[in-house]
Formats: sequence, C-alpha cells, structure tokens
Amino acid sequence: MAEIRECAQCGTPFVPRREHARFCSAHCRMAWNREHAGLAAAPAVAIDWSVTAMAESAGRLAAAGGWDRSRLAAAVGEAVWWVTLVDATLVRYHPREYEKALADKATRRRKTEEALEGLRYVRNQLGRGVGPAEFIRPGADDGGSDAGPVSWTWHPLPEPVLTALAPAAREWEMSRYRAYQARLAGRDIVATFARCAEFLTQAASFVSASGTGPGDK
Repeated sequence: MAEIRECAQCGTPFVPRREHARFCSAHCRMAWNREHAGLAAAPAVAIDWSVTAMAESAGRLAAAGGWDRSRLAAAVGEAVWWVTLVDATLVRYHPREYEKALADKATRRRKTEEALEGLRYVRNQLGRGVGPAEFIRPGADDGGSDAGPVSWTWHPLPEPVLTALAPAAREWEMSRYRAYQARLAGRDIVATFARCAEFLTQAASFVSASGTGPGDK
C-alpha cells in the first residue's frame, strides 16, 4: 500500500511523491513558509557555504587515484554527508529551484535522481554503523598496479535486511537500495560525486538568483 502522510499545513492526508514531502500541495507549502518564515529561512543563510563545502569535498576525490582504501573511505564518507545534506535542504526549502534544475535537459534527470537516491542509501547505512570502506573497491582494471588503483568504484551490495523497519520506511529504503544497485554499483565514485555536486550547485544558483528566501515564496 502507498504511504499516506498528513499535510503539515492543513492536515489533509496525501500520498507523497517525494521522500521528503510534507505538504499536499504547493499552496500549502507556500502558506506554511509564510507563517514560518524565520524557521524556513535559516537553511538559506547557510546554503552558500554548504554548497562550497560540498563541492570541495567532491573535488578532492578527483585526486583519489593514488590513495589507499582507508583514506578514500574517509573522503567518501565526508562527501556523502555533504551531498545528502545539501540535497535534503534544497528539496525541503527550495523545491521550485530544485525542480527547475532537474528539468534542465543537461541534467539527465533520471540518472541524477537515482544517483542521489543511491547516496541516500549509503548515508543511511553509514548511520547504522556500516563503514564507508564497505562501499568502495578498486576499478576492474586497476587491482594489480603496484602504484595503487587509478580509479575506484562503488561495491555491489547484497539486499539489506529491513525487518526492523515499519512497512513505509522499508519501502523507502528498498527504493534507495535499488537506486544504489542500478546507478552506483560498479560505477566510478568520482563521476558519481561530480554529477551530483554539479546538479546541486546549479539548483543552489537558482536559489541565489531568485533573491528570495523560502519564506517569501
């Protein structure tokens, strides 16, 4: 059965189309933002430095070819945290600009959405104590080099055991897992972060260009 949520503004039950959806309509979202302008504006104040930190953490991975697994794992964990933080902030407080960036033909919407969903799966697994090294492996052609691998890829993972989660939470997490397997597993780690960072930077630029905080929409 589809998950049913209660609109945070009017209380009407609705079926969420996005993982972070809180409102049944754009009208309710804008009404809530007007009433809670101080609360909603807070993330916008920090969005520029958050995007900068995200881009820097993703950019550092471009030099990961000569790194050992432990160093790379630490950098991947940091990059996952920044990307998913910026993504969640934009989805929740700036959905109009987020959707505008997704609609750009250069974004390749489906691939970008699946990559971000896959990173949310990694984030959740890290939050449950799984080490970031579990998600990485040398590229297929690089395992035998004495100088170390020149590329790193995401490790395919077995289906998670989610019996402890409620049905709705289980459905969301399985969706994230499937996205990880489809869009990340076996693919270049640096390319994943480059795609996601580029998209989120573009979405954030639309926020800056609008000249309004989330409470003004």
